[in-house]
Amino acid sequence: MQIAKVIGTCVATKKDFRMEGVRLMVIQPVDSAGRNIGGPIVAGDACGSGIGDTVVWAKSKEGAFALPRQNACCDAAVTAIIDSLYTREGGEVTCS
Repeated sequence: MQIAKVIGTCVATKKDFRMEGVRLMVIQPVDSAGRNIGGPIVAGDACGSGIGDTVVWAKSKEGAFALPRQNACCDAAVTAIIDSLYTREGGEVTCS
């Protein structure tokens, strides 16, 4: 699982039936200091996140497990919304 910032939404006029009812969010992966890592990606939203939220996301099949239909054809999914983030000197991160 990784940390990201929700920066937008994505609208699909046609989806696979296993993705019906799943919102698509545009997320920007970030490190523990909030610096961007790579480019933005589209992820299914399993927890009702919104633009500006800091979230935890999972990729590959682990991401799809969080969605209503676990066999959904989804490569990434938002799995949690982070309320607070604490970083220790060694880079250890604690979320709540």
